[in-house]
Amino acid sequence: MKKITGILLSVLSVCVLGACSGNANGPAPTSRAVETEAETGQEERAEETEKDEEQEESRETTRAGVENGQEEGAGERQDAGERTGENGEAKVLVAYFSCTNTTRPLAEYAADALGADIYEIVPETPYTEEDLNYSNSDCRANEEQNNPDSRPEISGSVEGMEEYEIVFLGYPIWWGQAPKIICTFMETYDFSGKTIIPFCTSGSSGIGSSASNLHALCSDTAVWLDGARLEGNTTREEMAEWINGLGLDITAE
Repeated sequence: MKKITGILLSVLSVCVLGACSGNANGPAPTSRAVETEAETGQEERAEETEKDEEQEESRETTRAGVENGQEEGAGERQDAGERTGENGEAKVLVAYFSCTNTTRPLAEYAADALGADIYEIVPETPYTEEDLNYSNSDCRANEEQNNPDSRPEISGSVEGMEEYEIVFLGYPIWWGQAPKIICTFMETYDFSGKTIIPFCTSGSSGIGSSASNLHALCSDTAVWLDGARLEGNTTREEMAEWINGLGLDITAE
């Protein structure tokens, strides 16, 4: 009986050891496989994250390039607009001389209607009422008009005159002619290739030869259009109508 019991205990011991051995060896491969798969998944996700970051960086670089290009293009368009004036038309300057504020409003109407720049021809030495007393033969205005070489000095200057293609020139009539300060203005700048449109104000005299006598003071390539004498009470609408009748490639509104 003891012998049988010993055999049974031996068999039971072998089974228990086998089971323990199976439990020890079985899970190990499965755990390593899981760890390997986890590591592989982490590497793949890291690679995907890196690719995503690279793609996003590339997209940001592209967007930055496009934005920079747009800004540069806007700058170029703005420069072009400054060269050509509003609506792609020629850049226009309205220059005028006005002692008694008769010519001034008309020049302002013209500049406003055209969206043009305006420049007042201001004498270095302002004219007084006595200077303009035409009944006095010795007054300043009469002395200047009677002296062909008279060139009253101008205070200030036109910036970027070379950019203007069309120049409206406004002045009063003094003894049938433009004041001699207009001669100073015409001799100060290069009007080569520019279109010049004179207009004047006066109590009774027309524009007469006041404009044609200025032609010799600037380049032969300057194009002079026929000018006009305008009443001092000319309205803004009348000024725009006159400008639009000149046949220029510009529109006054």
